[in-house]
Amino acid sequence: MSAIQNSIPIFADENWRLPSRGRVGMFSLIIGESAIFTIFVVAYIYYIGRSVSGPTPQILDIPIFNTVCLLSSSLTIWLAEHAIERGCMHAFAAWWALTMALGIVFIAGTAQEWTRLILHEGLTIRTNLFGTTFYSLVGLHATHVVVGLIMLSLVLLFTLLGRVEQRHAERIQVLSLYWHFVDAVWVVVFTVVYIVGR
Repeated sequence: MSAIQNSIPIFADENWRLPSRGRVGMFSLIIGESAIFTIFVVAYIYYIGRSVSGPTPQILDIPIFNTVCLLSSSLTIWLAEHAIERGCMHAFAAWWALTMALGIVFIAGTAQEWTRLILHEGLTIRTNLFGTTFYSLVGLHATHVVVGLIMLSLVLLFTLLGRVEQRHAERIQVLSLYWHFVDAVWVVVFTVVYIVGR
């Protein structure tokens, strides 16, 4: 039996390595979160126009500036990734901080939009089906942005303390995947809520 096993040639690629646990974990998280967002998007689409009273999607202003800021943050975090790969830690910190600033502007814009909708338009999560699905979907996304900002701020703090180095580039790329995911989800949410839904 062992003679037969020894005679079987093994054609293994010597360059092949297991994927990093961080990437596998992050992709698994992204797949799970994508499923959750899909449910919320489908619910929003299903209930469009079914509210019998109260404000409708026509009261929404299209958040172009906020969208530009958030989508631009994908570029800045990508530049931060490349800076740390090259060992340019000052450039990394600058691009990383700019990414955070753009995310904070997005969240501030969302808060401003919600304040207007609640105080001036009378739209709350309990007003009607539109309010329920709108705040659930946009709020789910905003929560993910806030979680991302917390993670980004921790990395920036450790960078300023000199704890983040070039050898951490892969970990930074794994975290960046989450931020790219949040930006990609916003494209879907923006299209469904502010374009199709109106």
